[in-house]
Amino acid sequence: MKKSIRRNVFIAFCILPSLLLFSLFIVYPAINVFKTSLYQDSGLGNKAVFIGLENFKTMINDEVFYIALKNTGFLAATTIAPTLLIALFFAALLTSGKIKYSNFFRTVFFFPSILSFVVISILWSFIYHPTMGIVDSFLGIFGMELELPLLGNKYTVMWALAITMIWQAAGYYMVMYMAGIDSISRDIYEAAEIDGASSFQQFWRITVPLLWGIIRTTIIFIINGVITNSFTIVKVMTNGGPDRDSEVLLTFMYNHAVNANMGYAMAVVVVVFIISIILSVISNRLTGEQTVEI
Repeated sequence: MKKSIRRNVFIAFCILPSLLLFSLFIVYPAINVFKTSLYQDSGLGNKAVFIGLENFKTMINDEVFYIALKNTGFLAATTIAPTLLIALFFAALLTSGKIKYSNFFRTVFFFPSILSFVVISILWSFIYHPTMGIVDSFLGIFGMELELPLLGNKYTVMWALAITMIWQAAGYYMVMYMAGIDSISRDIYEAAEIDGASSFQQFWRITVPLLWGIIRTTIIFIINGVITNSFTIVKVMTNGGPDRDSEVLLTFMYNHAVNANMGYAMAVVVVVFIISIILSVISNRLTGEQTVEI
């Protein structure tokens, strides 16, 4: 009995520092966010006034909120599937053993993932530049030019941002899939090849099922990444313009926070949190438990 008690005390002693740090930097701020969303609070030290759900009622009637919600949804709809498919495709290609200098290409594709989002945003702002950008130079080869700036046109700005986010994220998830593929026994592929399975059949019936657990996890990562990373990319590249046509939920929240409307900003954070949870649950339900074990 004494030995068991000592063991439990030792385990508790090891866990306590992490638990305290988690509570201090994660749990407490999260509780404070929910609390602040119920107040009219400038965030400047003035006394906060309890107003209940008024911030949420205001949000329901806020036209800009729906624009930000629509744009965030657009980025999710246009980046999740392409990021996943591109990452899977190049992971399978570079682990097939048929590509020379595969290690070099791994580094090249992963490189965007180690860059700061600010650097990426500035880089792609130059790429999209209407007079000296790569896109304009490429069109010049065919005697064409950009009629309107890609980041200054409401019809193209969100597509331009989506391409930037796909470029940044695909290499990161590619490396995760490559690690999973490398853990699959090559004997399985050799047996399938002997049985006459094509490369696509091997990918679809062996690689994807055996990676399904990783794929399910990365889908949730991509969803959360779209919501959180869109802030920096939008803030640097467009600042929500033109005419708020690229406003997303977190830039919408930030604008209210810096304009001394902290209570309303925290209400937006609560909504973002709820949306993230709902999307993660839906993702888990749709993908299901299809993990294959050898």
